[in-house]
Amino acid sequence: MTDTTSTGEWLTLPDVAELLGTDVSKVRGMLHDRVIIAVRRGENPVKRVPADFFVPRHLQNPADRRQPVEGERPVPLPSLQGTIALLADLRFDDDAIVDWLLADNDEIGTSPLAALREGRKSEVRRVAQALL
Repeated sequence: MTDTTSTGEWLTLPDVAELLGTDVSKVRGMLHDRVIIAVRRGENPVKRVPADFFVPRHLQNPADRRQPVEGERPVPLPSLQGTIALLADLRFDDDAIVDWLLADNDEIGTSPLAALREGRKSEVRRVAQALL
């Protein structure tokens, strides 16, 4: 079951597993490898992942103009893992990372996550590095 907040749709770990067509243990592995991160949000404070952390497979490279394939499962946004690592190196905890990714940023003109989804990885990471 999903929870919608002001920052958009949030997925529980079983929701993520269903979305990706895998099991929860693989999702936990993705969390361990920091491909994605989860935070405790909502009325029932279970770990949740922003749904916008995932993109249709044909959009995993924003420069690729490939057409969608019917039945294709979404994938974690590829530029997310390195951005998470950069923010963690800056001593952001997972809550702060998610908050920073979802909040509008004047320098970027949108949220860092939206910019990542548009293929603006270098710009997002440059702004993140300036947070030192």
